[in-house]
Amino acid sequence: MTKKLFVKTYGCQMNVYDSARMADVLAPLGYGPGETPEDADMVILNTCHIREKASEKVFSELGRLRQIKADKDGGLIIAVAGCVAQAEGEEILRRAPFVDIVLGPQTYHRLPEMVAQAARAGGAVLDTEFPIEPKFDFLPDARADGPAAFLSVQEGCDKFCTFCVVPYTRGGEYSRPAPAILAEARKLADQGVVEITLLGQNVNGWHGDGKSFGWLIRQVAKIDGIERIRFTTSHPRDMDDDLIAAHGEVSKLMPFLHLPVQAGSNRMLEAMNRRHDRDFYFGLVEKLRAARPDLALSSDFIVGFPGETDADFADTLDLVRQVGFVQTYSFKYSSRPGTPAAGMPHQVDEAVKEARLAELMDLLQDQTNRFNAHCLGLEMAVVLDRVGKHPGQMIGRSPYMQPVHVDNVAHLAGKLVNVRISEIHPRSLRGEVIHSERIRA
Repeated sequence: MTKKLFVKTYGCQMNVYDSARMADVLAPLGYGPGETPEDADMVILNTCHIREKASEKVFSELGRLRQIKADKDGGLIIAVAGCVAQAEGEEILRRAPFVDIVLGPQTYHRLPEMVAQAARAGGAVLDTEFPIEPKFDFLPDARADGPAAFLSVQEGCDKFCTFCVVPYTRGGEYSRPAPAILAEARKLADQGVVEITLLGQNVNGWHGDGKSFGWLIRQVAKIDGIERIRFTTSHPRDMDDDLIAAHGEVSKLMPFLHLPVQAGSNRMLEAMNRRHDRDFYFGLVEKLRAARPDLALSSDFIVGFPGETDADFADTLDLVRQVGFVQTYSFKYSSRPGTPAAGMPHQVDEAVKEARLAELMDLLQDQTNRFNAHCLGLEMAVVLDRVGKHPGQMIGRSPYMQPVHVDNVAHLAGKLVNVRISEIHPRSLRGEVIHSERIRA
């Protein structure tokens, strides 16, 4: 490796997976990992369009990279990838003409060709098409980077929630064929991976080869070496009975489910085009907990959606109290150009959004704190996949996705171990190893 590549990843786990695969396709060109943009020969910003002011954050970072490129006398390739690139490719080149490559999420398998084209032509390359051929057919074998790995099984979304840009930036739903997914999972297991997270914008909508997502989970669970399975992000409408049953039948499937609801008001759910109401969601939760009594739930919430009243917001608080969530992601509604909600009347005042978000987050944090406190003294399986701040310290994730710090276990890096939770902290737990042999989670 004679050249350095620095990738800055914004947003979701799918982008984390995509960033790793972009590094994989560039490796044959001689690119190895760089620590900073200053020491890199190529920088990729892998962007996300979900968060507020996403594009402006990208342009701010591009301003910094422009100076770094000037300091290198132009000897730096700058690429913008991901959903902001897909949505605003031409605007990026207009506002930042020093950018060399702009590519959408469906075209990064063509990065080597784009790099060569940019070098030959001496101008910018824009590739935001939705190619007919699936990009996964052209990617090299996945490479593990530790004991936990992401595995993309599905992309795109057909739900068209009125606030969301995913159908426009990632395209319609595409399910990878089961043989390709299982082959990749086996290769990851051969490289020492013990925990796999199956990824998709609507992951439980996977229907490759006419099979169900529950079937896929059962097949992954049969692979030797894979001890833990997770998946994200799911949609309530695609949580079918077979998948619910899998939560009770597959011991390797973690007792933690991210099931976004977005709001607790039927009126808001209809305006968001979520295709379910609160009673449907309550019914799912009841079925899931019947199948797996120790299941913990996480969710997403949007406050201040156009037209949201105090009564609508009260319904959201009520749903939160009834369900009880252990982790959540909560945001003020912010307009995304091109989405139906952007043009809706009765946009909510910013101060009202702020107040509602603060109240919701206080309630949700209280639920998280109570769940964490319940974990004190429990025995949990933890994959030690990251180095901590202190000598010999490792960090892993509990079955419920809590960060767990364990001291003096550097010799157990990459292992699945049993720990007893000894301390509770605001954003993490501390544990002590009980025994270190591999176990079923």
